[in-house]
Amino acid sequence: MTTTTAGVVGDVKDLTLAPRGKARISWAAKDMPVLELIRQRFEREQPLKGLRVSACLHVTSETANLAITLKAAGADLVLCASNPLSTQDDVAASLMADYGIPVYAIKGEDEQTYFKHINAALDHQPQMTMDDGCDLVTVLHKERADLLGDVIAGTEETTTGVIRLRSMQANGVLRFPVLAVNDSDTKHLFDNRYGTGQSTIDAVIRATNRLLAGRTLVVGGYGWCGKGVASRAKGLGANVIVTEVDPVRAIEALMDGFRVMPMVEAAAIADIIITVTGDINVLDHQHLAALKDGCVFANSGHFNDEINIPALEALATGGHRPIKDFVEEYTYGDGRKVYLLAEGRLVNLSAAEGHPASVMDMSFANQALGAEYMLQHAKELEPRVYTIPADIDREIASLKLSAMGVKIDTLTKEQEEYLAAWESGT
Repeated sequence: MTTTTAGVVGDVKDLTLAPRGKARISWAAKDMPVLELIRQRFEREQPLKGLRVSACLHVTSETANLAITLKAAGADLVLCASNPLSTQDDVAASLMADYGIPVYAIKGEDEQTYFKHINAALDHQPQMTMDDGCDLVTVLHKERADLLGDVIAGTEETTTGVIRLRSMQANGVLRFPVLAVNDSDTKHLFDNRYGTGQSTIDAVIRATNRLLAGRTLVVGGYGWCGKGVASRAKGLGANVIVTEVDPVRAIEALMDGFRVMPMVEAAAIADIIITVTGDINVLDHQHLAALKDGCVFANSGHFNDEINIPALEALATGGHRPIKDFVEEYTYGDGRKVYLLAEGRLVNLSAAEGHPASVMDMSFANQALGAEYMLQHAKELEPRVYTIPADIDREIASLKLSAMGVKIDTLTKEQEEYLAAWESGT
């Protein structure tokens, strides 16, 4: 179904939700001062004037503020959802009704509608892509290659998308330069760790209302997202176990005070399991078969591949049924009942509201400044994955500190000379 308001064409659930969405967008903006400073400059300088941008992102109140910033910069923007369950319908409605931005996103949309919306965004004939998970870029390369000639550059928000892009680069199929926003320090050190950590635990608690204190909680993966989930769960009193395939990360988890063991051992004693690896079948048949009665499990990685749902369905010979919003009960042949959250999709954006605005302030500052940088330098860049320049990263960190009222030291001339010299020693 096509939704139209004031000449703006998109596909959202209900335009009458717009007033509530506008209030949420305004609420998030209060905690995004860095993006606001960028927006003010963008309004004056119009660095993206006339640039056709197709963005495939989680349609949340925080993303809305990025979209408004890009439009302020002069971009001709179309937005679609990067996950079927992450859209905030009232925000999508407000972006269309109040800000004149075409949006194709409905919470709970089926897979056919999801890809229909991606193609609608690509119908915009983008000169720049903005992706979260690389679905837009993948569809563009596989099915809409006729549009590639117009694309100058792109940006990618998340770990999973960067992994896919590097695979495309390694296989020689990537056709334009893409900025890995995820790899900037002011993104992954804060968004992945503090954002994913808080929003994932928030989602599990919202969906289940389970007390974490005293429970055994297993975190699959100890990257930046896993570190965040583990530390937040520990802070709420959970007995945290970490599973890993990387020996360095496993040692790090051990020295951070967590138990480390193989998933098949951890699954058998877990009350709650959260996967956050970006890989497939982290919870596979043998792990699911070992679950004890009452175990709750969820995924906070981008795609719903980390939990082997077909294997779960095969084990659940007693069938499955929804118990409450975002909680599905599966009954095994021996009577055990286990609980999958949010269909195995990223639980923090499905069952909760995603990352707090304060951390997305830095992530979306990277997106906004990254888009400006890629437009300025695209002609000199090859079709490969790039990391945001360190000076932009440091500028974002400095702006964030300033907004928080925090001051830091600066090097004296003597200290700068000392650090640059080789002669000094004992």
